[in-house]
Amino acid sequence: MTENDNSVIDAPSSEAAAEDNLAGEHGRHRRTATGIVVSTKMEKTAVISVTRVFLHPKYRKYVRRRKKYMAHDEHGQCAVGDQVLIEECRPMSAHKRWRFLKIMRKHAQ
Repeated sequence: MTENDNSVIDAPSSEAAAEDNLAGEHGRHRRTATGIVVSTKMEKTAVISVTRVFLHPKYRKYVRRRKKYMAHDEHGQCAVGDQVLIEECRPMSAHKRWRFLKIMRKHAQ
């Protein structure tokens, strides 16, 4: 722009501001997943089994796939069988790249 240019620069709309608020404290969108705790035998770590369901591209049938993630559980709140919410984070160890957020449903023992 030149000094004589009197064009107006638009401020971000309220929709853009709302999206920024949803992005989190640092403006990043982090992946989250819900799964079942399968092991709590390590200190400050829980193993979470996450099941995803998708439509097979060729056979057009629903397929279930499970994957285990190690999540950081600072206070040891998780118990085997609990349904929990985890969030992707920085690498905390060789295999741990997820952080425990909250318990969605406690396991009835």
